[in-house]
Amino acid sequence: MSTKGLYRIFGVRDYEIIDIDYHDQEIWVMIRQEEEDLKCPGCGSHDVIRRGSRLRFFRGVPAGGIPVRIGLEIPRAECHDCNDMRQVKVQFAAERRSYTRAFARYVVSLCRMTTIQNVARHLGVGWDLVKEIEQQYLTCRFKHVRLRHLRHIAIDEICIGRGHRYLTVVLDLDSGAVVFVGDGRGASALDPFWKRLRGAHPKIEAVAMDMSPAYISAVRKHLPKAAIVFDHFHVTKLFSKALSDLRRELHREATDKLHKDVLKGTRWILLKRPEHLDPTHNEPQRLKEALELNAPLALAYYMKEEFTLFWSQPSKAKAERFLQDWVVRAERSGIRILGKLAHTLAAHRWGLLNYYEHPISTGPLEGTNTKIRVLQRQAYGFRDPEFFKLKIYALHDADLALVG
Repeated sequence: MSTKGLYRIFGVRDYEIIDIDYHDQEIWVMIRQEEEDLKCPGCGSHDVIRRGSRLRFFRGVPAGGIPVRIGLEIPRAECHDCNDMRQVKVQFAAERRSYTRAFARYVVSLCRMTTIQNVARHLGVGWDLVKEIEQQYLTCRFKHVRLRHLRHIAIDEICIGRGHRYLTVVLDLDSGAVVFVGDGRGASALDPFWKRLRGAHPKIEAVAMDMSPAYISAVRKHLPKAAIVFDHFHVTKLFSKALSDLRRELHREATDKLHKDVLKGTRWILLKRPEHLDPTHNEPQRLKEALELNAPLALAYYMKEEFTLFWSQPSKAKAERFLQDWVVRAERSGIRILGKLAHTLAAHRWGLLNYYEHPISTGPLEGTNTKIRVLQRQAYGFRDPEFFKLKIYALHDADLALVG
């Protein structure tokens, strides 16, 4: 095999093949380095003398599904220029690694398509070795996530395990890339992000998030010129909670067995959009009966559906009038839970109306959170939190569809 063939197949350049043999169900490729190619690993001088050698084997890219070992007598060189003596560098493998760089690239390419366990089984190596290679690659790629280009971001938290373990995730809404993953929840989880942001000097125009006072305070402090947008996903969650609480309250207060039976089991039906009701399970009829027998529930339900029109008003001014009218009617409804919700929306109207200047939401981030949960389930959890964060950073890249 020529030197060019050795490089193309195994990623080994500037070495000479001295033997290829089949040994213990592996292909052994024995190579050597020419004397004129020896140089001092310290100063790079070629004025060196060989002082012995040490045989080492490196795992190479499999050939036809058969494992490959590349054997090399690594010379020890004495340099006349710097009076130092040490082993010469191996060009095709990283320092203190038992595999070639080509093998590492092959492992990374396989990890894009399947799990670490499957890659390890396919290559006949340990799970830890595959994880080490992938982690090194991801660390190199995402060690410094660029923040200077940020214009629109979304902030949200995700529960990643028992015991209320959370991660706070920041997403670039323009590219879909995760730009920060912080430990825990609340304002303190974002402290490292603000520190990195100060050095990047991005011109962030708007931030999509929920109505958390901690997030509002942190964004106002660190991004005073950015508009805060409360997205409709979290507003919908507020409505869902209010409607569920009202149904539960009406069920508890009902004295008539018929009313209790009609309300029982209607929680999820009330939260569904009308077009999503399943006729095969008699959901439209059950919803109709529950609303006919409970006037407060019917009013709250129809006002919830009406509020969805807020996001499709033709202008910000009309959206403001729509919101004001809705809040007044909710406060006058006499329904305590609906009045409380109206007070919350009125207090945060500025963030709701900012949607008409910056039509962004945390929807893409909610999708990313779903991918994170899928990633966690596929890996049956992650023992290494830092590796888990690296996998989250890689989620957005179509060329890095990595799974655990």
